[in-house]
Amino acid sequence: MVLGENHLRRCLDGYFRYYHHSRTHLSLEKDTPQTRPIEPPQLGRVVEFPEVGGLHHRYTRCAA
Repeated sequence: MVLGENHLRRCLDGYFRYYHHSRTHLSLEKDTPQTRPIEPPQLGRVVEFPEVGGLHHRYTRCAA
């Protein structure tokens, strides 16, 4: 539920940030529009971070 113009702008900003930095695209060979580094298994276990109010998640490696 959107509660006003400022709230809508914050929601859209969060989604656009997710779309460009975290969401993979098949046409980009499973990369994001803002290229991200490959994380080898040596960097540690995979950790989940909620994005867009918990509707989507970003996964990254985190040293133990």
